[in-house]
Amino acid sequence: MNWSDLYNMQKQLDDYIEAEHELTDKDLFREKYLALLVELGELANETRCFKFWSNKPRSDKAVVLEEYVDGVHFLLSLGLEKGLQFSGAISRPVENSETEQFNQVFAACTNFNENPSTDNYEQLFESFLLLGNILGFNEQDIKDAYLKKNKTNYKRQNEGY
Repeated sequence: MNWSDLYNMQKQLDDYIEAEHELTDKDLFREKYLALLVELGELANETRCFKFWSNKPRSDKAVVLEEYVDGVHFLLSLGLEKGLQFSGAISRPVENSETEQFNQVFAACTNFNENPSTDNYEQLFESFLLLGNILGFNEQDIKDAYLKKNKTNYKRQNEGY
């Protein structure tokens, strides 16, 4: 997928939010990093992949995709914060279970937080895309859901969210 369109949209949304909340000159990396971790947790909760003690089924695919795309927003935003953009694709096969891949994404988040290098960002982005693949999402699913959620995010901002 060509991610540059989504980066451009995310930059516009970030700029809008930062202007509205008078945060234009603030370094928001730590807040965005924590937001990504929270969104990952919410996503894991909707999949229920780790809830070995429960028989309750996972949420509908549409709910899981919406949570996944919330993570995409913060992943793009973190890249923008550090002047980085992912331009690749998944370069390795999916071999992990959902739980293993969630753990890998969390570890990649930690690595990027501790050392926000290009390589660590690429690894984080790829591990997140692998998670999406495991969850059954293709690039078009992700792009369509991102576009929809981006509109929702603007609407929320305009309504005083």
